Amino acid sequence: MKLSEQSYLVLLALTEGPTHGYGIITSVRRLSEDKVKLGAGTLYGALDRLGDQGLVEAAGEEVVNGRNRRYYRLTGQGHAVLAAETERMARLADLAHRLLNPGPRPQPGGA
Repeated sequence: MKLSEQSYLVLLALTEGPTHGYGIITSVRRLSEDKVKLGAGTLYGALDRLGDQGLVEAAGEEVVNGRNRRYYRLTGQGHAVLAAETERMARLADLAHRLLNPGPRPQPGGA
């Protein structure tokens, strides 16, 4: 299953353990070196889709300063999909490195 960059980073953030929405947002920023900044609407839309696919699930709630804070965790299937996508991207990156840095090419005429 191919994941969008945002979904990939959300799943990667959840490898650190159950996390609430704001924690996921800050982890995604850190993991992406501040290149991906999720808004709340984008994050919760992604969590809904990932939940529908069985990749994440709710992991409890707590009340903090009078507001509900829901925690999410990676499922076993989510871990497997994340691992497979990581392998796919690593193979693609390896191919790109080889194509961009081909090394010496044989000279015409066998020289």
